[in-house]
Amino acid sequence: MLVLLLVTMAVVVVGRHWIGLRLNHNRIFGPAVSLPQAFAAFNRGDLKAALEFAQQLLERDGADTAAYELLVRVLIYRSYSDVRREDDRARALEVSREAIRRLPRDSDVQALHGYALQATGSAEEAGRIVLRIVEREPDHVLARIVLSLSYGARGIAQAALREAEAGLELALNQRRYELEGHRAMALAYGDMGNYRAALEELDKAVAYNGKLIPLHFEKALFALQLGDVDQATVSYFTIMAMSDDNVKARARLCELSERLQERDAALRYCQEVTALAPLWDEGWYALGRLYFLDGDYEEAKSAFGHCSRLQVEGGVAIHDRQLDCWYLQGQSAEIIGDCDSLTLIYREFQNMAREASLPQTWSYPPDGPPICASAVLRARQATSP
Repeated sequence: MLVLLLVTMAVVVVGRHWIGLRLNHNRIFGPAVSLPQAFAAFNRGDLKAALEFAQQLLERDGADTAAYELLVRVLIYRSYSDVRREDDRARALEVSREAIRRLPRDSDVQALHGYALQATGSAEEAGRIVLRIVEREPDHVLARIVLSLSYGARGIAQAALREAEAGLELALNQRRYELEGHRAMALAYGDMGNYRAALEELDKAVAYNGKLIPLHFEKALFALQLGDVDQATVSYFTIMAMSDDNVKARARLCELSERLQERDAALRYCQEVTALAPLWDEGWYALGRLYFLDGDYEEAKSAFGHCSRLQVEGGVAIHDRQLDCWYLQGQSAEIIGDCDSLTLIYREFQNMAREASLPQTWSYPPDGPPICASAVLRARQATSP
């Protein structure tokens, strides 16, 4: 009887496990998935694995402050790792809102929500949230760091540095958020124009996690502020060594090469950008500018055509569009005598100008572009008796 009972229980357990797998075939949580495992993935720069582990932990174990913290941090850092990753920041904000709903009285979760708000451009709201935390808990490390970032985003540089110093001291004492503490110090120094000190702080942040790509982009930025082109270049190549298809690093190398008048290198990097990210309008704009400045107006017209089309198809508001994609496309068409293309481009630009009440920065006489009017006149003369 006992054997029969044990067999029956085993069948029930196995059956329930099989049903669970069938209903959740995309969510198979191995018993080895743990918070230390998720943080280990983060520390070695494997943001994809860290993201998946954090999500699995939340779905398997329910609301957990540390898992929420890791998930939001991963999404924010990933959002700055390459172009067209704004959705990651929006998702980080969604996660922090979920955490607030499930753990509304948790100060760590409130500070995390402020961190996500800060990353998505709501610096003032983030500042209000974390300031209330600091008033209650002066030793709250993440709240201090977010308060520094909030002040910096609003141009209050001295207060940003003060809070960054307080946040870093707390981070080092508590052995939490040391990386974010050094990064906040770097950004505060950068806002005050002390780029050398900013670089020193970023080097300390990199010592905690050298696999986080955004830190290397920030190092390049501050190095360029000091005129250290070599250091910036090293940072960009470091990024490409970690992420061989990184579009943002190539876009920055394109800009840097153009600035150094290394036209062949600039063209190569910008071509790689459009090959890797053919739906990114800014890449086509940069490539079009290079072609235009080199006098290759046929290629320039084509690149600017991609840029303008992608902005329209992407639903970019007219006031937010890069209008040079139309204007320089039209100039290229005019230079090579492509009257048909010029007429279409000019008409589209005029329609946008009327729809959005744009200032008339590009206008032709009532008869249209002069080269087209001349072409029509010549055609009429050729067919007249």
